[in-house]
Amino acid sequence: MERLPPNHTSLAGGVPAAQPGTIFVLSVAGGVSVDAGPHRTILFGRNRPEVHVCIGEDDPRVSRRHGSISHRSGQWYVAVTGRLPVRFPRQRALFAGEDPIPLAAGYTPLFVQGSSGREHLLEVYVVGDSGTRPVPRPRESTHPPRIWRLSPAEKLALIVVGQRYLLHDLHPLPLSWRQAADQLAELQPTEGWTAKRVEHLVSNVRSRLSRDGVPGLTREEVGEPVGNVLNDNLFRELLLSTTLVPADVDVLED
Repeated sequence: MERLPPNHTSLAGGVPAAQPGTIFVLSVAGGVSVDAGPHRTILFGRNRPEVHVCIGEDDPRVSRRHGSISHRSGQWYVAVTGRLPVRFPRQRALFAGEDPIPLAAGYTPLFVQGSSGREHLLEVYVVGDSGTRPVPRPRESTHPPRIWRLSPAEKLALIVVGQRYLLHDLHPLPLSWRQAADQLAELQPTEGWTAKRVEHLVSNVRSRLSRDGVPGLTREEVGEPVGNVLNDNLFRELLLSTTLVPADVDVLED
């Protein structure tokens, strides 16, 4: 087990050369790298003397031994033993007592919710079979996000339905089709806005993005009861891709 010093460069920006299967685990307090092999385990948590990677050292909401990353059957697995869950990307949470989650090759950020809204980051990088690794690219042009193409009517309907997301509400919800249609009719009295038309436009955008690979936009994926989940996932994708941005709500004032 090799120690990585505190303030080591973020694993998202590059890792040292290593054999396939080697794992790098890093927090702000430092980290370790471990070659793949049976019965190899990395402990993480608040109590520095008892763990290999210290996380949330000054935060009593983080458990002293919060979890572990172990190698078995040719793969690394994350398990939780602390009181609070560990959050994976896409909001997936792993709780104590649940089956460990395998780590894919490449970079995975893990989060532990702490006191007063703090989130403690544990960065993990597993070297893939090819042995390739990310390298710093400070001079390379920034890759723009994929902005989804919308018709003018689709964009306006989405701005109105999703205005609470654009206005940074803490717990945003989409407007109902009727609420949106009434507001659109005020903005464009001659365009024949109805609740059914708004629903049809938003559903078409959701179906189109789903066919292009955006997850969480169909009933089959999320299961019943659906509620607002499909549209909530839609608006989060539209904002993350910058297809819709907060300045778009200016059209409502106009």
